[in-house]
Amino acid sequence: MLHKFPSIINSSRIKTLNPYISLSRFSAKVGFDSLNQPSAQNNVAIFWDLDNKPPNSFPPFEAAVKLKTAASSFGVVRSMVAYANQHSFSHVPKFVREQRRERKLLNQLENKGVIKSIEPYICKVCGRRFYTNEKLVNHFKQIHEREHQKRLNQIESARGSRRVKLVGKYSMKMDKYKYAARDVLTPKVGYGLADELKRAGFWVGTVLNRPQAADVALRDHMVDVMDRRKAECLVLVSDDSDFVGILKEAKLRCLKTVVVGDADDGALKRVADAGFSWTEILMGNAKKEAVSVVGKWKDRDILKRLEWTYNPEVERKLNGSEDMFDDESEDQDFDNTDHENSCDYMLKGDSGAWWELDTESDADPSELQ
Repeated sequence: MLHKFPSIINSSRIKTLNPYISLSRFSAKVGFDSLNQPSAQNNVAIFWDLDNKPPNSFPPFEAAVKLKTAASSFGVVRSMVAYANQHSFSHVPKFVREQRRERKLLNQLENKGVIKSIEPYICKVCGRRFYTNEKLVNHFKQIHEREHQKRLNQIESARGSRRVKLVGKYSMKMDKYKYAARDVLTPKVGYGLADELKRAGFWVGTVLNRPQAADVALRDHMVDVMDRRKAECLVLVSDDSDFVGILKEAKLRCLKTVVVGDADDGALKRVADAGFSWTEILMGNAKKEAVSVVGKWKDRDILKRLEWTYNPEVERKLNGSEDMFDDESEDQDFDNTDHENSCDYMLKGDSGAWWELDTESDADPSELQ
């Protein structure tokens, strides 16, 4: 039936009853429009103190990937940094030494014919098959390691555009060699900690063998990231209480902080917004718990937006034009009423000249009685 009364629908009375129009001014002040918009993801930065928390019980590459996966639950991982002194990269953990000892014993038994591998050992570079691991290692060193060294020498001796062409020519072969060498060759120094972390995407920094050298470098890097506002969430892998001050500084700057360490009631976890253990990171439990943590952060941000704070400049911009028109109309009405009253008084009361005063004889006798 509404199509029969177009004049009523288009009337100004119906338009004024629109609830959106009446609440538009209020929603602009409170900021409800910003609450309906999808919130942007936080930028996350990971800082790993390798001197305090090295991946001793887990392969470095897998530990780094698990850590990055857990940190990605808090936002987009933009930066991954790890610091350690030279001793941390040359040190070989206990589980790595045990694996090398077992591998050496198996090679001896295979050479004597006591045991035999069910599947042959395959070279990941050329695809050749060997029945003993020792023959595979010898083949790899005699052929592929020498070829790799020749490529490196050619690249180092070349200059200019020729060097760029050689790097592009040998890039795939060199990557294939590095991938195969991890499983065949034993690193001469350490157990490949720096290379494995770089393969996972970390930037690895080496400092001198001095006390607190890695802590100072890592702390300075965190301050630089906060000053440049490159991240809204900081993930620190450490149990060192020396980082309590930097975490408090991050919270004062309204940044989220997450600590990964084995100390359940450590000083860092008491200061940080969230804390996880290495077991939770490696088992994948931290990724599930991070969902509830992020939900609490979002609720807290919404409550902060709803808190009303008086800002004179913002209020003046929102209400300046309307208040100006209202004040002018009120002043105009007030002037009109004053003018009318004054005119009435002049018409009624001014019966003679202005210098003549009223006397008792001029007054009305009824009023005197």
